Amino acid sequence: MTASGVRLPNGELFRWYFERQGEVVQIDVRDRLILDEAVIARAAVLEGAGIGFFIEQNVAEDIAAGRLIRLLEDWTPPRPGFCLYYPGRRNPSAGLTAFLAMAREMAAQRG
Repeated sequence: MTASGVRLPNGELFRWYFERQGEVVQIDVRDRLILDEAVIARAAVLEGAGIGFFIEQNVAEDIAAGRLIRLLEDWTPPRPGFCLYYPGRRNPSAGLTAFLAMAREMAAQRG
């Protein structure tokens, strides 16, 4: 079985991160198939190129439909949502203010 690695914008390879009962393991995936876009990596995995490491919300429909299955589920605990970091400013732009309001609203809806 081959793995589909992802190259980050800075040129480094994304390290697969696993955690179980306080034990943390990070794996450097080095294989023949190294991509720089998660969407393309997902397509490659769906075509049978190997296994991949994805943000679950990006492949939730594939899992629900049975196109993908979780591997090492006991090593991938649920993660809290994303964090948003931005410069604190007294007078943020209208666009940033609107985006923050939308992000807060969506976060509240998800519970």
